[in-house]
Amino acid sequence: MAEEKFFLGRQPILDREEKLYGFELLFRSADTLHANVTDYLQASASVIFDALSSFGFREILGKHKGFININADVLMSEAVELLPPDQVILELLEHVPITDTVIERCQELKKKGFSLALDDHVYEPVYEPLYDIVDVVKIDLFRTGMDNLAGEMETLQRWKPKLLAEKVETHEQYELCAKLGFTYFQGYYFARPVVLSRTRVDVGRLAIVKLYNQLVAEVDIDDLEQTFKQHPNLILNLLRLVNSVSLGLKEKITSLRHAIMVLGFHQLRRWAMMALFANTASGGSDNPLLVMAASRARLMELIISEQPAARLDRDYPDRAFMTGILSLADALLKVPMEDVVAPLNLDEDVRQALLAREGELGALLALVEKIELDDFAGISPLFERFSLSMDQLAPVQLEVCNWVNSMETAD
Repeated sequence: MAEEKFFLGRQPILDREEKLYGFELLFRSADTLHANVTDYLQASASVIFDALSSFGFREILGKHKGFININADVLMSEAVELLPPDQVILELLEHVPITDTVIERCQELKKKGFSLALDDHVYEPVYEPLYDIVDVVKIDLFRTGMDNLAGEMETLQRWKPKLLAEKVETHEQYELCAKLGFTYFQGYYFARPVVLSRTRVDVGRLAIVKLYNQLVAEVDIDDLEQTFKQHPNLILNLLRLVNSVSLGLKEKITSLRHAIMVLGFHQLRRWAMMALFANTASGGSDNPLLVMAASRARLMELIISEQPAARLDRDYPDRAFMTGILSLADALLKVPMEDVVAPLNLDEDVRQALLAREGELGALLALVEKIELDDFAGISPLFERFSLSMDQLAPVQLEVCNWVNSMETAD
């Protein structure tokens, strides 16, 4: 068991302000391509805790909460108490039998500081003793049905738990759930949202696009300074970035020219792309789209860095990073992807990856998307294309988590 390999899935959970509240953590065995988490927990619950120890909660979650699925065996085991009670929410799977023993164990864990949730829940009288104990009730929109949500919520509100809407796939569903009073939201709606309106291109965003194009063209540093000086808010954000411990600097940067020289064009191009998103996305690094885009970018960069082509083209990892960053720009900016790409001076392989999922970068982007969606059927052939194996993924994902968490520290 000790030699079993894992990779990690993190599904974002949002609050009512559409800010990142936490993640549901999904651990997968590297020896299988199926996603039967319930059976996996029942068969090897103890391995999950080894995997958690290997990853580390701070590295996986940063400052956010972690929802972890547990079955009856894990619930009753002493091993569950190894988890940090202030950061995890124990999510009881729907097949956990509601017995006096289970209720007593839940009460005991609550006294020890743990938070509890009910997964994929539909009201039944047998659960009533638990409703006074649990903190969150997760309601699956497909299982419950949109027409039945109001009635289900009215019933559960007698106990006043916080309600989490699962499998929210459209912005319309999110708005309805928010109107009904849900506190938290989980689903893929923000990955492929309905574009409801075109966002006006304001002066700030135009300035960032100009800056990005200057960095791509590697213009003189005097021209860069002039662009920054015309937009003081960009200077403030730049100095925050370079003064951040996430860059590992031992000295404070106090001048604009010094900041530009320390970062260099390579890092500044990345920063400009992130600034483009942050300029529109409320909540900064708490915006789930921004977190997902950053995670995609870093994961793509790390994977492509190990490919033979990266040895021949030193800019290849950087283009992979840009592809990941831009892959959710249409959702962030609420414009078609064609309109996102048009004003940017992007390499052709990045453009084709974004617009049509074509080429090596397009295939890599498709792979990362399938990992996010737990699409195991589509992962295997793409793994073969990039000579990647399941057991190589866990350390790479850990590095991605660390990098994204460092962005939050710099925010």
